[in-house]
Amino acid sequence: MKTIENLDVRELRRKLGLNQSQFWSKIGVTQSGGSRYESGRNIPRPVQALLRLVHVEQVDINKLKKDDIEVIEYLRSQKGELLKSLKKDAKAAKKAK
Repeated sequence: MKTIENLDVRELRRKLGLNQSQFWSKIGVTQSGGSRYESGRNIPRPVQALLRLVHVEQVDINKLKKDDIEVIEYLRSQKGELLKSLKKDAKAAKKAK
């Protein structure tokens, strides 16, 4: 079983309660392709990045827009303290729900 950042992808999928088709289709990989990755085939870096974003960080990539990424990159490079504060506020708001 292949890992992403020391996580067993098969175990991650099982913990999320998803079958192979559900898990892999969220990042554009077929069930048979995902099965090969879970069985030991090397996972390409772009697929690893998508796995981390979608299944570890819980990012809905269908909602991402280029403008959003540009704003985040700007905040990270030019307004680090503001970004840190916004992240803290967002986390608190999520917990309050």
